[in-house]
Amino acid sequence: MADEDKREVDAYSGVDTTGHEWDGIKELDNPLPRWWLWIFYASIAWAVVYMVFMPAVPAPPGFDGHTRGLRDHSERANVAQAMNDLQAQRGPLFDRLQQAADTGGIEAIENDPELLNFALAAGESAFGDNCSTCHGRGAQGAIGYPNLNDDVWLWGGSFEAIRQTLHVGIRWEDNPDTRFSQMPAYGRDGILSREEISAVADHVMALADMIEPTEAGNTTGREIFELQCSACHGVNGLGDQTQGAPNLTDRVWLYGSDEAQIENTIWRGPYGVMPAWEDRLGEETITALAAYVYLLGGGERSAFSEAALDGAHQASEAGR
Repeated sequence: MADEDKREVDAYSGVDTTGHEWDGIKELDNPLPRWWLWIFYASIAWAVVYMVFMPAVPAPPGFDGHTRGLRDHSERANVAQAMNDLQAQRGPLFDRLQQAADTGGIEAIENDPELLNFALAAGESAFGDNCSTCHGRGAQGAIGYPNLNDDVWLWGGSFEAIRQTLHVGIRWEDNPDTRFSQMPAYGRDGILSREEISAVADHVMALADMIEPTEAGNTTGREIFELQCSACHGVNGLGDQTQGAPNLTDRVWLYGSDEAQIENTIWRGPYGVMPAWEDRLGEETITALAAYVYLLGGGERSAFSEAALDGAHQASEAGR
């Protein structure tokens, strides 16, 4: 009682203080609201019931897993079942898609509206899960990551070429059949000086009609290009898909198009990598993904491909 008699009473509210004070602010000794207490007690009761019926309590050291609960509920098992159900539902269409691709190529897929719509949907899903991180959600690419909507393809833009690239990857060292090419790091490895690299960049930009030919580009740059670069890119800079060597005259630059970026590319010799998706995705999914990429809007496509894709898009919009 002596301690209670010493407790200070707040002059404004008439409530005892707890004795805690900070920066002139004193804490009142008010009881917790009754509604708050009831919610607190209900939460404890709900937690006990949940632990009884649902998996909740980790096993003690030396034991594996956790308590299963009376319901033996498992989201992992539910997801696995859902995936099995989805696979069973989509399996026949995937089989038809693969058979059509193997026997008739992309034309067989385009000739079947149901297969075409399925390939686009399945391919878009696989692209979003596996490819959009690098190439962008709309496959627009970025510096160092190719734009898949245009008509520029390092290793070929036909359906079969794209499918093969997806299978084996690019410079994917774990796959012996991977697409492989390597541009030397002319500056980093001391093959060319900065002045020589600048002259080569001038010559390359002149090939693409980006600048007027310079004296250094026409002499030193041209000479070095023919000696060091033409074996892959060709004397006229038109590239070679069999080697993955880009066309240097089309003004499409994977690592940037201004002079400093081109000089940096020559200096360091870029080494882009794409996984071999056959190690991660099934054959049918790769086929759907190849069809989706092929039909995005660029590449080596026929007029029939354009008409088929337009029809598929119209059908998809009508079904929404």
